[in-house]
Amino acid sequence: MKDLVVVVTLVLAFALFITAHVAIVYGLAVRTPRWRAGAAFLVSPLGVYWAWREQMRIRAGIWGAALTLYVLATVISRV
Repeated sequence: MKDLVVVVTLVLAFALFITAHVAIVYGLAVRTPRWRAGAAFLVSPLGVYWAWREQMRIRAGIWGAALTLYVLATVISRV
């Protein structure tokens, strides 16, 4: 049962992480300068930094929480 919970948590956390990252990239793409969206797509931490500066704090928070949950579930899966 523990394995199932860990696997489901990994999948959901990763899906949430990717969704938040795409939302950040889209939010940056509709703002100027638009080149930041392309850079954020390739370098994730830049996207979070710019999202925070552009008042997309909920998206940045979700991104960080999902990443933290994913790392935690990965650590637990290795135990």
